[in-house]
Amino acid sequence: MVGRDGSAVALTPVGYEFPAATDADDAIWLVVRGDVAAPGGSWSFSDPCLLTYEARALADWLRRAAAGEVPPRLAAPPGEDAAWEPDLTFLEPNVAFSLAGVSAERARLRVHFSLESFPPWLDKERSFDLYAYSVEIDTTRAAVLRAASEWEVEIAAFPRR
Repeated sequence: MVGRDGSAVALTPVGYEFPAATDADDAIWLVVRGDVAAPGGSWSFSDPCLLTYEARALADWLRRAAAGEVPPRLAAPPGEDAAWEPDLTFLEPNVAFSLAGVSAERARLRVHFSLESFPPWLDKERSFDLYAYSVEIDTTRAAVLRAASEWEVEIAAFPRR
């Protein structure tokens, strides 16, 4: 997704972490590549950060956000609310999502980054502060729906095994 200020986040499932896994717990980890453009700079990451069912939950959340069914959340002021969490989090807290706002035609999504997906130019110690860095994507609700559909097509190649 690309925001009107040029900020962009693209996530792509690239494979199972353990392609030959037979153990149920190991067989459902997906490696995700992220390409991010933000006001502070651009970076990429590739990490096993989603389970197959979490990938499907992301598509559902994007659809609900585009439909106005996810309540917007104010961001916690820096350093004030360590317990604040985004709307959609995963077992591995590399990426997370929240809705900053929604109008008749637009949606403002926040994509939060931690650990291995954290911007490499920032203090690595902050990468352990979960969701310490986020990119806001101000786009159309139709673009969010397209992103959900595209994501569903991409994850269809990685069913729960």
